[in-house]
Amino acid sequence: MHLSALVRGLVELYSWMIFARLVLSWLRLDLDHPVITFLYRATEPALRPARQLIPPAGGLDFSPIIVFIVLRVMGDVLQWLLRSIGL
Repeated sequence: MHLSALVRGLVELYSWMIFARLVLSWLRLDLDHPVITFLYRATEPALRPARQLIPPAGGLDFSPIIVFIVLRVMGDVLQWLLRSIGL
């Protein structure tokens, strides 16, 4: 397995985790559930700076969109760099 494939997989996994958190935020679930706690702890470090950049407007949090875009661009650039050096 090439390192670029691993990066692609990690970016994809983290994107799905953010998406799962987004969907779970619309549901009224127990926030003490271990899976929900894990998702919040794993994704909050990326979402918090984006939320500070563009605060929620009208009750809508746009931070996941910002993180999706930045994550995708950073992942693509990193994959390109790794492929260009043969990793």
